[in-house]
Amino acid sequence: MKTSIKLLSLLFVLNISACKQTSKKELNINEETETAQSVENEYKIPKSWIETRVANANKRLNATEAGKVLWDAMEAHGGLDKWYGNGYFSLRFNYQPVNGKGIRDSYQTIDTWSNKARHNSITDPTSIFGWDGKESWIKAKDSTSFAYDTAFWALTPLYFSGHPFVLDGEGVNLELLPETVFQEEKQKVIKATYNAGTGSAPDDYYILFINAKTNQVDAIKYIVSYPKYFPEGGHAPEKTTVIQGRTEVDGIVFATGFKTYWSTEKQNELGEYITKIDVSDISFSPTVEEGFFSKPDGAVSLD
Repeated sequence: MKTSIKLLSLLFVLNISACKQTSKKELNINEETETAQSVENEYKIPKSWIETRVANANKRLNATEAGKVLWDAMEAHGGLDKWYGNGYFSLRFNYQPVNGKGIRDSYQTIDTWSNKARHNSITDPTSIFGWDGKESWIKAKDSTSFAYDTAFWALTPLYFSGHPFVLDGEGVNLELLPETVFQEEKQKVIKATYNAGTGSAPDDYYILFINAKTNQVDAIKYIVSYPKYFPEGGHAPEKTTVIQGRTEVDGIVFATGFKTYWSTEKQNELGEYITKIDVSDISFSPTVEEGFFSKPDGAVSLD
C-alpha cells in the first residue's frame, strides 16, 4: 500500500512539472544552447554593444536627480546589463478584469533589445500574434481566439513586467516628483513622459513609486492614450497598479502579480479595484526558432 501511494505521488509531481513546462515546449523555446543550433537562432547582441548601451544609460541617467532614482531602481532590480544580456524574456501574463470582461491570457517571448514580441494563446497554442519591430501580425483559428486588440497588446505586458528597465531609451523624459508615503512605505517618485513621435502612444506617461529603502518599484500610475482608442486625442482615466509579490529570475527581480485600481485625486490613495494580473513561467533563453518574431505563413498583417 505504501509503495502504491509513493508511486501515485511521484506520478502527480511529474504531471504537475510537465504542465508547468507546456507553454515553453509549445513555443519550442530552447532552455539550453545546442551545438547544432543555427547561429541565426541565438541571442546575437554582442557583449560590447550591451556594455556601451549600459554605460551610456549610466552617464545619461546619473546626470539628473530623477535619472539617479531610475538608475538606482534598475540596479536594485538586477541591473540593465543583465536585462539586455540574459537573452529572450518569456512569461505568462494573465490579465483579469474583476468584471470578467476583456480577459487576456497569453504566453509570450520578448526580445528586450529591440522590443519584438510573440504571444501564443494559453487555450489554443496554435493561435499566435506578434510584433516584429515593423508590423503587427496575427495567425488565429478564428475571431474568438483573441477577443481583444492584439496590435495594442503585443508589447503592453512588457510595460508592466519590464519596469524600470523599459524607461531606458531615447525620447524618454524624466521628472522628479515630491517624495510620498504609499502603503506605509516612504517612496521616491519619478514621472516618465515621451517626446512626440516616440512609440505608438507618445502621450502615455508613467509615474513610478520607488521604495526608498529597497529602491524597487512598489507601484506605477499610468494612462492609456493609444491613438486608435483616442483618435481625437485624450486618454483613459489614470490607473494605479500595485506590485503583488516578487521573484528573482537569472538575477532580475520581477513582480509575480499586480492589482490595478482607478487612481484618485490623492496621490497615495487607491480607488476602485478593477484588475488582477498574474505573472508566471518567467524565464530567459539564449535561443528561439529562426524567424521566431517574423510574420509566419498564413498570418495576417494588422498594420
